[in-house]
Amino acid sequence: MAVMFVLAFVLVYALGKLLVLPLVDRVLRSRGLDEHARTPLATVAFIVVLFAAVAVAFGAAGLGNFLTAIATIGAAATLAIGFAMQDVLKNFVAGVFIYTDKPFRIGDWIEWEDGTYSGIVEDISLRVSRIKTFDNELLTVPNSQLTDGVIKNPVAKDELRLKFVFGIGYDDDIDLATEIIVEEARKHEGIMDTPEPTVRLTELADSYVGLQSRIWIQNPSRADWVRTRGEYVTAVKKRFDAEGIEIPYPQRDLSGGVELAGAISAADVEATGDD
Repeated sequence: MAVMFVLAFVLVYALGKLLVLPLVDRVLRSRGLDEHARTPLATVAFIVVLFAAVAVAFGAAGLGNFLTAIATIGAAATLAIGFAMQDVLKNFVAGVFIYTDKPFRIGDWIEWEDGTYSGIVEDISLRVSRIKTFDNELLTVPNSQLTDGVIKNPVAKDELRLKFVFGIGYDDDIDLATEIIVEEARKHEGIMDTPEPTVRLTELADSYVGLQSRIWIQNPSRADWVRTRGEYVTAVKKRFDAEGIEIPYPQRDLSGGVELAGAISAADVEATGDD
C-alpha cells in the first residue's frame, strides 16, 4: 500500500512537473505577463499539481475512504476560509484581471471614482496597487476598487486632446481672438499640427463669450499636460493683452432700495432740538 502510494505520487508529480507546469508557463508568457505576474500564478499551478498527486496516490493505495474524509474536511475548511477571506480573494481575482486585461501599466497616469483620485501607478501586485498622487502621497488601493468602476487612463494612447475655454468680452473681435488662439497653438512645439488646433464658440455667459480651444499633444504624461497647457494659456493671455482683447471679470448689477428700521422723522428732530 505504501509502495503504491509513493509510486503514484511520484508519477503524477513528475508528469505535472514535466508537462503541466511548462505548459502553464508558456500560456502565461504568451499573454505577455512579466515575471512579477507569472511567479504567483505559477505557484498556484504548482499547488494544484501537488494536490492532484496526493489525491491520485491516495486512490491508488486504496485509501479512498480516507481521501473522502480529507476532501470533506478540506471542503468545509475551504468554505470557512472563503467567507473569512472574501475581500482578499476578490482583490486577488481583480489583480489577475489587471495583469491579463492591462487597463493600465506601471508608470501610467490614471484617474478613478469620477476623478476623485488620480496619480501615477508605481506598483501592481495581485492584491493591491500602489499609486503616487501628484501631491507625492502614496495610495495603496485594493485592486477590486480599480476593476469595479471606470478607470480613466489619459496616457494609454499616443495622443491626448486638451480643451480650454478662453473668455472674451462681448465687444471684442471674435475672429481676431480665434486667430490668436490658433496661432499660439501652432507656435508651441509641444502641440501637434495634426490633428490641427481648433476653436469653437461654446458659451454666451453673463459677462463673457467663451471660445473653446482644442489642442493635441503627443506621448502625454501628467507633467507634459500641465506644462503644455500652462505655457499655451500664458502665451494666449499675453497676445490678448497686446491686441487689447479683455478677459472680463464676472459682473453683478445690484438694484433696489434701502429701508431703515426705526427711522426718525424731521418733526421728531425739530422737537428734540426745541427741548
